[in-house]
Amino acid sequence: MTRNMGVLDRSLRAFVIAPVAIAVAFIVGAGSVVGVVLFVVAGIALATGATGVCPMYTLLGISTRPRGRHRVGHGIRHGHA
Repeated sequence: MTRNMGVLDRSLRAFVIAPVAIAVAFIVGAGSVVGVVLFVVAGIALATGATGVCPMYTLLGISTRPRGRHRVGHGIRHGHA
């Protein structure tokens, strides 16, 4: 699969969403239904952040990864023709 997540998206999932979900899961009770759901959310956030692929983005045709002209040195012409 092709990566469809940008650096900011991946970083937020791995360093903000997952840790917050884990902390809240422990606060509400790790064995409670809400706690287990939050652990699952954290796991998904960590997995998608690590791989750079979000299956839901693929289904919806979304990508937060810059392509073409948005990346430095790719497709941008400097100078005048």
